[in-house]
Amino acid sequence: MHDHMDHVTGLEKRELLAHLAGDCDPFRMLAIKKGPGTYECPNLIPSAFNKRIVGCVCHPDTNHIEYMWLHLGEPKRCGCGYWFELCPIAPL
Repeated sequence: MHDHMDHVTGLEKRELLAHLAGDCDPFRMLAIKKGPGTYECPNLIPSAFNKRIVGCVCHPDTNHIEYMWLHLGEPKRCGCGYWFELCPIAPL
């Protein structure tokens, strides 16, 4: 039998290599725990692009998510008071 790595190509291969290297979230899609979230120390959101849409669960007992666009170099404040900023990372 051939090894699966011999047959995969492209993005699927890069994702599989990231998993083998120990990165269980190569696309940075899992939830990020909120930190202090102040203007001086915003919550950093990883992104390989110049903008990213972010969803904030403002209150744990609510049933909706507040969405907002973040742009590189521009910190943004959510309606609940937490600040967010994009943190550039290398693409997969």
